[in-house]
Amino acid sequence: MSSRQSLPIRRTAVVIGALLIAAGCTVPPKDQAPTTGSQTAPQAETSAATQTDAAAPASSAAAPAAPVPEILGTTVFEPPQVSSMQPTGTVVGQKIESLRSDLLRLQQELSDENDHLQSLRISARQFAGNYHSLKAAMNARLQVGTTRGNPELVAQWNQAQSELQQVGASIAALNTLASEVSGTASLSAFLLESTNTTFELRGAVEEDHRQLAVLEDEVNKTVVVIDRLLNELTDDIARTQNYFANERLNLTAMQVAIDNGEYIGGSLANRAYGVPAPAPAGGAASAVGQRQPLAVIRFDRDNVQYEQALFTVVGAALERRPNAAFDIVAVAPAGGDSARVALNTNRSRRNAETVLRTLTSMGLPADRMTLSATSSPQTQVNEVHVYVR
Repeated sequence: MSSRQSLPIRRTAVVIGALLIAAGCTVPPKDQAPTTGSQTAPQAETSAATQTDAAAPASSAAAPAAPVPEILGTTVFEPPQVSSMQPTGTVVGQKIESLRSDLLRLQQELSDENDHLQSLRISARQFAGNYHSLKAAMNARLQVGTTRGNPELVAQWNQAQSELQQVGASIAALNTLASEVSGTASLSAFLLESTNTTFELRGAVEEDHRQLAVLEDEVNKTVVVIDRLLNELTDDIARTQNYFANERLNLTAMQVAIDNGEYIGGSLANRAYGVPAPAPAGGAASAVGQRQPLAVIRFDRDNVQYEQALFTVVGAALERRPNAAFDIVAVAPAGGDSARVALNTNRSRRNAETVLRTLTSMGLPADRMTLSATSSPQTQVNEVHVYVR
């Protein structure tokens, strides 16, 4: 067959093939789902999700756990383990056995001192917790107000004082323990020096020097633990002393609040610091009528309630000027005969002494206060003036 005769046949075959390809690419009916693309994609997504889920536990398991920080005052001081050593039969080997026995005794002392420290810490935390529970209960009663000198609050105050004294007693025990740890530290330094000196002895074999190197490392580790124990013990003593001193002042201030049946506040000692200005050379009595007093307390009746107001103004003055000092002046009326003036002066001075004791109970240091007395014709009743400098 010639090429011209086969050309129509080829064209017909091409047309038929194109029609078949077009029929295969037609859109399927709505009720018929695609067979290839729609089934392959979910399988790929499922496979990827399975791989992700499988990789997640592996990555989480490989991530190291974050270390939990130690709480201050809870460190446990455990000595390192001492390696067992075989005797070599040499003189140096006998010395090594003696040094190892000394190290074991030293570590036993360290363990006993650590147990004692943990026991003291547990007791101190228990007493401090009881104290603060009682203190919170008293503050809650005083905040809403109660009767003056409430016997229930007085009993709670006495119990709180007893709990606080137990905390104070632990200071002496901590000091005793610190002396014992200092002795252990001296012994450990001597043991380390003896171990280093043993390297210079004659008549040793290689095994002796190997055991000495191991023993030296263990002594060094023990020395480090003892030093840390002594440092933290020193910090515990200083922290407990500061805590005990501040809370004793706060408890004294609370006694004033119980006597008055209302909440006053914390100790003024926590607000006063720095070097105060010197007292006036001629006394503060000359300031009456010349300067504006910080507070004027008029004793024109019995049982004058001045504590809360006095605490407020003195505390505010200390917040503005922590190095402030205060001059307490008893001012008596100058009218009347000499006997009347002397009687009023004595009463006014006793009132000023009461104000001074009140401020001392509130925690104001005694070296920040002066006391003087005078009389004034402008005063009609006994007064106590408080000046700030």
